[in-house]
Parts: sequence; C-alpha cells; structure tokens
Amino acid sequence: MSRFLPVFSIFLIFLINFQSYSQVTVKNLKCEYLENPVGLDETHPRFTWQMELHKPGNYQSAYELAVGTTETDVASGKGDVWQSGVVESSVIPVVYGGKGLNPFTRYFWSVRVKDEQQQWSTWSSPHFFETGMMGQLRWKGKWITDTYDFNVKPAAYFRRAFKTDKTIKSARVYIAAAGLYELSINGKRIGDHRLDPTYTRFDRRNLYVTYDITENLQQGNNAVGVLLGNGWYNHQSTAVWYFDKAPWRARPKFCMDLHITYSDGTKEIIATDERWKTSQSPVIFNSIYTAEHYDARKEQPGWDTPDFDAKGWRNIYTTGAPSNNIVAQALHPIRNVREYRPVSLKKIDEYTWLYNFGQNMSGVTRMKVNGPQGTTIRLKHVERLDSAGRADMSNIDVHYRPTDDSDPFQTDILILSGKKEDDFMPRFNYKGFQYVEVTSDNPLDLSEENLTAYFMHSDVPPVGKINSSNNTLNKAWQASNASYLSNLFGYPTDCPQREKNGWTGDAHIAIEVGLYNFDGITVYEKWLADHRDEQQPNGVLPAIIPSSGWGYQWANGPDWTSTIAIIPWNIYLFYGDTRLLELCYDNIKRYVDYIDEQYPTGITDWGLGDWVPVKSVTPKEYTSSTYFYIDALILAKTAKLFGKMTDFERYSALAEKIKAAINKKYLNSETGIYGSGLQTELSVALHWNLVPEELRSKVAYNLARRVEQDNKHIDVGLLGTKTILNALSENGYAQLAYEVASQETFPSWGWWIVNGATTFYENWPLDAGSDISLNHIMFGEVNAWYYKALGGIFPDESQPGFKNIVLKPNFVKGLTHFEASHESPYGNVVSSWLRKGRTIEYKVTVPANSTATLYLNGKSIRENNKPLEKNSLIEINKSDQDMHILRLKAGSYSFSIK
Repeated sequence: MSRFLPVFSIFLIFLINFQSYSQVTVKNLKCEYLENPVGLDETHPRFTWQMELHKPGNYQSAYELAVGTTETDVASGKGDVWQSGVVESSVIPVVYGGKGLNPFTRYFWSVRVKDEQQQWSTWSSPHFFETGMMGQLRWKGKWITDTYDFNVKPAAYFRRAFKTDKTIKSARVYIAAAGLYELSINGKRIGDHRLDPTYTRFDRRNLYVTYDITENLQQGNNAVGVLLGNGWYNHQSTAVWYFDKAPWRARPKFCMDLHITYSDGTKEIIATDERWKTSQSPVIFNSIYTAEHYDARKEQPGWDTPDFDAKGWRNIYTTGAPSNNIVAQALHPIRNVREYRPVSLKKIDEYTWLYNFGQNMSGVTRMKVNGPQGTTIRLKHVERLDSAGRADMSNIDVHYRPTDDSDPFQTDILILSGKKEDDFMPRFNYKGFQYVEVTSDNPLDLSEENLTAYFMHSDVPPVGKINSSNNTLNKAWQASNASYLSNLFGYPTDCPQREKNGWTGDAHIAIEVGLYNFDGITVYEKWLADHRDEQQPNGVLPAIIPSSGWGYQWANGPDWTSTIAIIPWNIYLFYGDTRLLELCYDNIKRYVDYIDEQYPTGITDWGLGDWVPVKSVTPKEYTSSTYFYIDALILAKTAKLFGKMTDFERYSALAEKIKAAINKKYLNSETGIYGSGLQTELSVALHWNLVPEELRSKVAYNLARRVEQDNKHIDVGLLGTKTILNALSENGYAQLAYEVASQETFPSWGWWIVNGATTFYENWPLDAGSDISLNHIMFGEVNAWYYKALGGIFPDESQPGFKNIVLKPNFVKGLTHFEASHESPYGNVVSSWLRKGRTIEYKVTVPANSTATLYLNGKSIRENNKPLEKNSLIEINKSDQDMHILRLKAGSYSFSIK
C-alpha cells in the first residue's frame, strides 16, 4: 500500500494538470476568413481563430502557430514552412510571416494558445489552405471562344476528351472566364457556385476559381465540359447604363488548366488549346439583366461525357486574355441558398397560371414540366400584381430600353422537347420577384409541384440575430436582411431586378447592416478592389462600381463614393483587420486630395444629396460637405494608425477646416439649429460629430422637438436614414428614437411591414410614382440601429474587432424583451433584456479573449442577485446615481436594474 500511494498521487497530479491543460481550446480556424480555402494567391495569408470560453475571465495571453506541408507534423506543432514561435499577444488576425509560398501547394496550419493562467491548449486539429497560380505566368492554357461575333445569341458548349492511364492521386481545375461558366466533368456538374466568376471590371481584373476534382476523374477515359454564358461581359440587352457598349465587350471566353498528380509522382496538365471542340447549346439566349431562353429540343445528352460522339462539333478559336491581371476569387460564393415552394397557385385560364412564393427575393425558378414538343412557356417574374391580380412589372422595367420584343424583361422562355419531363433553371441570370406568371401557347396542367423558387445571393455566413417582443420589429429585421442578401452578388447592388448596379451610396449607408448580420469581409474586400480598378488617376470614382464608364459624370460625389473610405474603416472596426485600409490608403488619399483641390473652401456641392426624402429636402451642399469631412477624418485616423504622422497632421487639419466651414455656413450658434432645422440637417450634424461639444445638448433637443413636430415620424431621405435614429438614441433620446422606429403608420418602416412587405422598399409611399422597387436596402439602417441602440453593441475604435465591446443598451418602453447577438471575430456577443414590472433583467455574454465596457443607467443595480461591487471579473470605472460604467472580463453576467 505504501508503494501504491506515491504512484496514485502522481497520477492524480497528472490528471488534474491534464484536465487544466486540456480545458484551453480553440475553434473556428479560418485562413483569409474562409474555412480550408483552395486556390489562394495571397502571399501573406491571415489566420483567425476563436478561444473557447471554459471559465470566466478567459483570455489568450500568447499563441504559437505552425505552417507546414505535412499534416502529421503540423498536428504536433512542427511546421517546415513557418513557426511563429511563442508570441505574447491576444489579437487576431495573425499574418503569415514565413518564407515565400509556392504555387499549387497545400499547406497545413495549426495553432495553440496560452490562457491567462499560463496554461497551453493542445495544438488544434490541422486546417489547410491551398495556393493557386500566384502570378500570371504559370497559366498553360490558351484563352478560347467559339466565335468572335458578340451578337451571336446561343451560349456555347466546349468539351475536351482525354485519357489517364495511371492511378490519380489528386486533381485540380483552375478556370478563368470573361463571362460566366458552368463546369462539368464526366457528366457531373462541378461545385455548387452560381454566376462564377464574380463580376469585375473585365479589362482590368479577372477572377479564376479553383476546384478539387480528385473524386470526379477516373482512370481511363474522361471528358471535361464548359458551358459559357454572357454575364456582364457580353451584355446583349440594352438599358440606360450602356453596358452593351462597354469597352471590354466581346464574345465570352475562358482559360482552364487541369492539373493531375498521379500516384507515381508524375504530373500532367490538360489545358485549353486547339484540341477543344465547341457547339451551340440549348441556352439560346442569356442575359444577366433580363432573363434566359432555353430550347430543350436542342439538348445533346451526354455532351460532357467521355463516350459522347462529337461529330459535327466545330473547332474553337483562340483569343487574347481580357486583361493581364488574372487573380484568385477568394470570397464566399453565390449559391442557391434557400428553396421556396409556392404558397398559392391561381389558374387564370388553361394557358395561364400565377404562382406566389410569399417572399420577395433575388434568384431563379426551376420548372419541371411535360408537354407537346415545341410548346413555348413564358415565366414572367414580378414583385407585385396589378388591380386585376396579374403580373405587373411597371415598377421595375423603367430603365430597360429594348430594341425589339425578343428579350422580354425578367421573363424566361422555355421550349419543350416533347420527349420527357423537361427540367429548366437559368444558369446565367437572376431576378427579383415574389410572383411568377406562367403562360403557355398550348394547354397544360400545372400544379404547385411544377415550379420551385431559389433565393440566390452571396452565401455569406449569418453572424447576427435579433428577437424582441415587437413582432413588427422582428419582421422588419427579417425584411431588411432579405433586402441586404437580395442585393449581394459578389458586390452590393441597389436592387435585384431593375438595375443590379453596385450603387456606392446604398452600400456605405448599409455597411453596418451587413456587418452586424453577416460575415461579409470577403465580398467587401473584393468590391474595394473593384473600386481601385475603377478610380481615375485624379481620384474620381463612379457612382456605380463596377462600371463600363457610366457614373463618372453624374450621381457620384462624396455623399455616394465615400465607400472608398467608409467601408474599409468599418471593416477595420468590425474585424480589427488593417489590410483593406492599407490597400485603399493611397486611393482614399487621392480621392480626398481631389475634392480638396476642387473645393478648397471645404464646402462642396458635388453629389446627389438626401436621396428620395419623405418630403423635406436638405441642401446637397451640406450633406456632401459632411461626407468630405468624414473622408478626411478617416484618412487622418488611418494615417495615424500606420504611423504616417505628416499625413495625420495634414488631414486632421483638413478635417477641422471642413467642419469649421460647415458650421460657419449652416450652424446658428445662438439657436443650435443647422440649416432650416430639418431632421436630416440636425441628425447629420450630431451623428457625424460636427456639433461643437458645448452645443451638443441644444442641437439634440432641437432634433427631438423637430421629430415631435413631425408627429414622431421620419422626414428624411437616404442620408438622413443613416443618422436620424442614431443621433437621437446616442444623445439622450432613445425612447423617442424607438417611438419613431416602431411606427406602423406612414411614413415608417413598420408601414411597409403591416402592409405585407417582406423586403424593404425604395420609396416611403406604397403608391409612389417613381423609385418604386420593392427590394432595396438603402433605407435599412434601422436594422443596424436595433443592434446599437436596443442591444447596445458597438465596436471599440481603440480595440477594434470587438476585442473590447462597448455596451450601451437602452431599455425602452414599449418593449418587454429584446435580444441581440453578434458573432464577433472573438466569439458570440449577447446582449438581452427583459422587463419585469419596474425591474430590468439584463444579461450579457462576453466571449473569451474579449472584454466589454458596459454603460448602465439605474438607481439600483445588482449583479447575480448581489449588490454591485468590484470583483475579479468586474471593474467599476464609474458609479453614481445616473450612470454606471463597468469593465467586464469574458463571461456571462446577469444584472437587475431599477
């Protein structure tokens, strides 16, 4: 027994230490904000992870990261490519700092972290990233097409058969296209992406996509097929933006390298060259803007399989690359994200049916139908019905300028084969719709089973959630998210039907809506690259991005194209990542310098103004000058962040000069009124910090009185929508802001909802005569306001990425409960409250490796049913009758507030 005790004691000590050791764990490992990405060109990829919260106060005191080419070695922390060593830091992302990465290589990476008690986690399970071309010179394939005539309507098939005699170890496809494509191998479509590659300024930058096709190839005979569509590259429809006259326009083309590695270590590349064959496809017309036409009689079954007889197929044409800048597409792709079945079907007559999907959305429909050969079916997609209950597209076709009747707007055309059940879903188009009116030139017997809808958009992961006791509020949150996603297709758009344009103003107004709700950094980094492509040497940007040239002369200006500064700054705030600011720094500088040169007084009237106001019109000069100030201030802060002190001093002075000029012209210091005292004028000054500190309360009071005079309803346009609620709630009038936000009579967000809206509209009146899309995100700021004012969740500029969370909840009357959650880079932040009589029960979750600064108003505050006092998790920075400022470590908290 005496011999056993020491051994048992040692075992217990080991077990206790092991349990303590193993409690520190990491999760959600990502490289370049993607999980196990393939085909990256980034030479210095970023790594992120989250630390599991095992006990209150958990934080990361250090990390160690290993990158290597052998999975088993990396699993034990041995990286033959890079070992970070022990780094005393709690901040993510971490940027790769090793030797140069090789192309076409899979790298494994693992991380371990040390907590606040100096306990290390085990090494994480290895994740991987895989490099792609990493340059222009490694492409072996030639750019090929089927004709040089961009007026040819049918989309083209391309195929190449080849044989592999050896056992295949791995295989990758790298494919770049000017236009859109679908790729298939041995009769099976590869991947689930839609509308690849994502739209860019084609003559300046093109994207390629990488696929792991190891499981799709077979030893022996193989065939690869590509169906090539127009997209924005060959715009055959005609509308007011002249994309049909784009300088890059040509017949779609593509380039592909298929890399095969065999088990014996040898390699082979099957590339696009003269051995490929082409034929016209059943897609007899396709337009990203209008619709797609499909003739099932022209199908060639098995066209992409090895045994297909390609007799009659023609030789391809080789052609030049659309640009000299072919780079990896590294973003969350567009997908069919959600399927919708009809909620109702109305048979109008034996030739006509009306499907209602109950939700306005962006996307496509899929029809499965039998019928006589040659039967022509038209599927008209619309957002609303006319007084007779028929499809009405008068609100969305206003900018279309057709030259004939062969390309009806948002109307797919299907011609039946008569041989089988035909299955049609557009490949190279999407629409905005809730209803589909189906007409046929032969009688058919259709049911709800014949037509399915798919909500299609960039498949960005959701990271935010709202729930409250107000059902209209909940529906408004859902509707605004539906509008946001309906307008995200590798770039943010204004509407998914009438335009599909990347309107800059809409996007920067909605940036917080996007970032509170979705993990959108990959899409915004891609879109800001589009900005850099479009910016003229003098700094000017167009109003829509990408653009074929439209928007440089009208609709741009600081109130719109401040995207170049506002979006990178918000990415920094939400992710704590400086890369986008670094990439855009010179562009922001050129842009600000241009405005400064053109408007040396600091006052500019360049812009569109407070677009689509309810009734009152704010001077464009006032709002445009304010955005000039915002840009200069962001530039100054960014310069300081990067240690560019000369620039910091210069642009800080410029920002102060602009502010002083605005206040001199528009502020009445005696009355505390800006301009005419409109809601937009007063709230813009407050929200964007134009107001001298000594006048802040007076200006806020004036705003509150103005809102009350307006019967507690909004009287703003696009720019005022961003500021009105925030200015009220952040200056002592949160209750009034909520009363405005929760209105259900005109004009209000709730007015849309109680009248059946499932997305946000482009205009406040339901019967507006113009600007009447029913799926716009530009008025969506109320969604972000829910997180900020009611949940109180803000990023901290001094510790961005929610490293420190600022919590300023407002427990407004009219709600009995409210909850907001946001999955930050460090973990899930939760702020929820419940009203019980005169007591508020407030619960907070601060994720591991984060802290929070909590601002609470209340005469009596208890934490976990105990009087509020300083402890190991709570630091009291201020506590008096009116305000309590608490510093919280990671953990979950429950407060009672009276």
